[in-house]
Amino acid sequence: MSADVPSTSPAQLDPLAAFRLDGRVAIVTGASAGLGRRFARVLHAAGATVVVAARRGEALEELAAELGDRIVPVPTDVAEPGDCRRLVDAAVAAGDGRLDVLVNNAGISWIGPAEQETAESWDRTLAVNLTGPFQLCQLAFEPMTASGGGSIVNVSSILGLVGGTPVKQAGYCASKGGLVNLTRELGAQWARKGVRVNGIAPGWFPSEMTEVMWGDEASEAYVRRGAPIGREGAEHELDGALLFLASDASTYVVGQTLAVDGGWTVV
Repeated sequence: MSADVPSTSPAQLDPLAAFRLDGRVAIVTGASAGLGRRFARVLHAAGATVVVAARRGEALEELAAELGDRIVPVPTDVAEPGDCRRLVDAAVAAGDGRLDVLVNNAGISWIGPAEQETAESWDRTLAVNLTGPFQLCQLAFEPMTASGGGSIVNVSSILGLVGGTPVKQAGYCASKGGLVNLTRELGAQWARKGVRVNGIAPGWFPSEMTEVMWGDEASEAYVRRGAPIGREGAEHELDGALLFLASDASTYVVGQTLAVDGGWTVV
């Protein structure tokens, strides 16, 4: 065993301790609603100070009022480089110089045939789903290394692993596929520098982005048929994957994207 890898005796063993985030500082983008809001709650419950980011500042303030201390709202458009810089600076200030976790969750989509997707829609989708996360990764790198290391969790999608049709969204699929491979590359580049980069690929979960599907009989039947588990995901079923990748529980996991999809991508 390498000299810099701590060992534990059976008497010291506490498997749950590695999942704690006490004293750490995390950023969660897209935290105004849906999965991002849940991610912020999970990291906060694990002990972290959470800097929550989204374009809707009022929703962030509501979340901060609900959870109390250790929540820092920062209205942010991740497609704007200046906003990304301001967000990371706010997190570093909240942590007295440290930054430990970045969850790139913000995302948008345009649904329709590829031949009808406009250049403006394509550019905006890639700016939010891929370019913005890359910029935040770059900005987070220096304070994370200065803090002794950190964990980046990029929230992709199963549609970054497989095609989306009959739900047609070329820009979204391209951006999320790019995020999966960006996760691999940054994981490989930064692992020895103490910054682990991994990802989550959620399957079909109720959220603002997918709300048009729920209550529609054909859409719900499509999800039930495609997922071996026979249903959509429940909000809490991403908690474990997020906390695993954000915490010291996954210190030997690098460049991986974990599909949490009820088996969608295995058939």
